[in-house]
Formats: sequence, structure tokens, C-alpha cells
Amino acid sequence: MKNIGIIGYGWLGERIASSLSGKYSISATTTTDKKRDDINSKGIHAVLASFPDYQLTEPYSRWSEIKDMDVLIITIPVSEKSCCVSSLYNRIQNLLAFIGDFKGQMFLMSSTGVYPDLPKEFTEEDMPLEKVSGERMLRNKYPQLNILRLGGLMGDNRLLKNYNVSNPDHAVNHIHYIDISGIISEMIEQNTESKLYNVTAPIHPAKSQVINAQKNIPDDEEFEVKGKKVMSSKLVSELDYTFQYPDPKTFHL
Repeated sequence: MKNIGIIGYGWLGERIASSLSGKYSISATTTTDKKRDDINSKGIHAVLASFPDYQLTEPYSRWSEIKDMDVLIITIPVSEKSCCVSSLYNRIQNLLAFIGDFKGQMFLMSSTGVYPDLPKEFTEEDMPLEKVSGERMLRNKYPQLNILRLGGLMGDNRLLKNYNVSNPDHAVNHIHYIDISGIISEMIEQNTESKLYNVTAPIHPAKSQVINAQKNIPDDEEFEVKGKKVMSSKLVSELDYTFQYPDPKTFHL
């Protein structure tokens, strides 16, 4: 049984762990004593770790369990949008000290937010990782790193009808957490390394169409869906992956 470490046991980390726990042994990091106790009660070995945006007086020591891990999944944000470049650099340096010289399979949960808000279809080639600071810093240190640019995280309690949305005629770039776990599991099985993939459901309805479906409102109107669409066709062709939730209009079912 492979050992998997998840850095960041938040909304997504918890669901990835739940999906993979039957097949793999899981360890995780979290930020509070209560969360750590809750996670340990589920049979997942948890440790406290957070990665601040400033230099620590004493750098992190390496995660002791990491020497036994085969796979590492990073779910904490490493994007410039959440902080400036100097703060991002400090956060990543703290993260690197915690990971150390890890040689196993690695995954970074990045975001489709790296693409500009323009009305076109985007593929990975439109934004090379060298132009994305957080992705570049981590790939320079870990050449085996797989980078997954996730669309809007949906499923369970996350439904578009619960949010105030603008531009209802614009396309959604959403992904169900079940498919994120499925894609990671497939890549683990295939020993995939050094890949960059967009991870979005292949169908891109308008926001209004998704909300109407979730509210059980008939939606017979035909109109042009506007805005940007982030395409996952590279992932589908290279992994031969079939989405369990290809259409965001059915994520709630």
C-alpha cells in the first residue's frame, strides 16, 4: 500500500483523503489542534503545520513522515493573487523546508485563475508554468511535480445557486471534487510525472443554466455562452480519463 501525504487538509484535502483512504495510507497537515484530533480520529495521521508569508526565525524542520511517503499532494494556495511575490516567496520557502528533498510523485493543486479573463478557449500552452511564479518555483525544486490547474471547486455543499454571481451568461469552468480525486488516482496508477493539466469539466454551460438546473427551473432558452473556457482536452487525451461529472448542470444530483 502506497503512503500519501496531503499538505493542507481543507475542503478539498479532506475530500481527496476520503476518496483515497481505502486504497492508500494517508497522512496530512492541518492548522489547529481540534482539526488534528478530528483527522486522527478518522485513521489519518495528522500534524500541525502552516506556511506563513514571512520568514520564520527558526525554519521548519522536515516533515518526519515524509521519508516513508510515495506521493505528496499540495493543496495550499501558492498563487500571486492571494499575496505579493515577496510574500509568496517566503511561503514557498517555508513549504520547501517542510518537504525537504522529496523524490516521490508530487501534485500541486493550482488554479485556472492563472488565465486572463478573456472570451476565448484556453489550453495549457496559453500560460506556460514559467510565467506563473508559484508553479515555477516549485517545479524548479521538484522537476517531477505534476501541476493541476483546477477550475471552481464544486460538489456536496458547494453549489453555484448559493453564491452571488455576476455575468450570468458567462461560461463556468467548474470541476467536481470526485473527478479531482479520480484524476489524481489515475495519475498515481500510471506513475505520471512532470505534467501540467487543466482540470475542468469538459462541458461549459452558462452560470444561469447551472443555477436554473440546481433550482429545478426549466431552462429552454438558447443563447450564446460568453466568457472564457478553460479546456481539459489534454488531460483527457493523455490519461484516457472519463469524467464522472462532465456537466456542471448535474453536479448537484
